Amino acid sequence: MGSGHRRSPGPGNPPGHGHGHGHGHSRGRPGIRADRRLVAWLTAVVGALAAITVIAMIVMWPHGPRAALPLSPDEQPARLVHATALSVAPYDCEGTGSTIGPGGKPTQVRCGKVVVRIQHGADAGQEATVLVQPEIYRTGVHAGDELLVSKVADGGGIAPADSYAFADFARTTPMIWLGVLFAVLVVAVARLRGLAALAGLGISALVLTKFILPALLDGRSALAVGVVGGAAIMFVVLYVAHGVSVRTTTALLGTLLGLATTALLGSVAVSGFHLSGLGSEDDQYLSAFAGQIQLSGLLLCGIVIASLGVLNDVTVTQASAVWELHETDPTQSRAQLFASGMRIGRDHIASTVYTLVFAYAGTALPVLLLINIAHAPLGGVLTSEPLAEEIARTLVGSIGLVLAVPLTTAVATALVGRSRPLPAG
Repeated sequence: MGSGHRRSPGPGNPPGHGHGHGHGHSRGRPGIRADRRLVAWLTAVVGALAAITVIAMIVMWPHGPRAALPLSPDEQPARLVHATALSVAPYDCEGTGSTIGPGGKPTQVRCGKVVVRIQHGADAGQEATVLVQPEIYRTGVHAGDELLVSKVADGGGIAPADSYAFADFARTTPMIWLGVLFAVLVVAVARLRGLAALAGLGISALVLTKFILPALLDGRSALAVGVVGGAAIMFVVLYVAHGVSVRTTTALLGTLLGLATTALLGSVAVSGFHLSGLGSEDDQYLSAFAGQIQLSGLLLCGIVIASLGVLNDVTVTQASAVWELHETDPTQSRAQLFASGMRIGRDHIASTVYTLVFAYAGTALPVLLLINIAHAPLGGVLTSEPLAEEIARTLVGSIGLVLAVPLTTAVATALVGRSRPLPAG
């Protein structure tokens, strides 16, 4: 595997901040070529790690079909059909006609009556009226919207038989268009490397849906599934998106070290915080209908999987930074090179930690709002199960990120120092 490099830093191209992994050497001065013994050693190490990952996946691979679980013993899966909204009319759906709004003032509760045309099934082309709740009506239901409705076979005295009930909005078309826009922009800006990144993302989605989720539902160790699945994803993403090179392998080794650190710290945090994994209604439903899953382990698996993206970003950047710094001044000692790389890494840590905190704060925003409304004591709130889970995710992910920077920088410094210059020309 070649080391890979790009043109030397200059105006508009500061050293160490790029993610590029080009393979041509700079004009007018020597490039860097990996030592054959180094390549052989790295190939052996990475090959062994890949073999362990594959064997672990085979051992934990889920077997046999799995029947869908109903939400209750007597409930049958709802058959959803597409419908188009023809008209929307508001109506007062509260018995008193009002509820408490901002400032303690009563406000009228409005629901919606939506006339729809059924698009599929035995009633295709027929019209029906469906009712939508206030929360749905306030988000905006308009004529022309695509909806999903479910057929009510027996009204039970509440609604006439063979009527329809609102289930959800049909979001397939806008989601496809947004996904296409994302893919087009990635390829337009990053070109072949962006296309490779999309391919890696697709393969990662397969690992998640075909291995990680089914293995968890089979009752496999959630921590082991998270670590093995995460390692498999990183093998694919890094080599597909960034090419096979010593630099990419350095980022991979740093990522795997960060992944192991995150898993270890996560285990300590989940145990030390006494987290049960029952921090939300979804967790409780999952516990009721998939009792083979240990929810505290599932929480830990989620922490590991959530850390992959930021670990990948940090390790790739650090490996690139060390390579660029070494190419700029090959006379630097390893200590000097490590110190220079860490100066870049500190800036990256400072910005990325904010990213983690704000990302987790965004997911916990409804809980934070409820806390603010209730005027609950801050200390008791922060240590409650729902927020304690978010705090554990944030702290463990941030610690793993912080430790990944010096680990990756140290590995990169050791490996790039064993490369030798190519002849000029």
